[in-house]
Amino acid sequence: MRAVDTTILVRLATRDDSKQVAAAEAFVAHGAWVPHLVLAEAMWVLRAVYDRRPEEIASAIDMLLNHEHLTLQDSEAVAAAVSTFRRRPALGFSDCLVLEVARKTGHLPLGTFDRDFGKLADVERL
Repeated sequence: MRAVDTTILVRLATRDDSKQVAAAEAFVAHGAWVPHLVLAEAMWVLRAVYDRRPEEIASAIDMLLNHEHLTLQDSEAVAAAVSTFRRRPALGFSDCLVLEVARKTGHLPLGTFDRDFGKLADVERL
């Protein structure tokens, strides 16, 4: 299966360049894999460059999770992360994803210096 990078996901989510959107859709039409790092980077771009609100970022992740041609790495962890992100948007999606991957793999507690992140179950503030 093919894989995609951050720019492809951003085009699919923003649809802001019709030529690139068409090329992205054609590329993923036969199936494409999305690694966690690419997903996290794309959500950062949506927040930092496109000034998208947390609820818009969560909706974009839902769209990618439900996309007929995309396979997200460990989609169960991504779904759990977006659920946590919806409840605690100030944490950022990347932190939520790191926590869910740590939970799934049994590498807990997750250490952090972040005061807000440290309030979550399975996270230990140092």
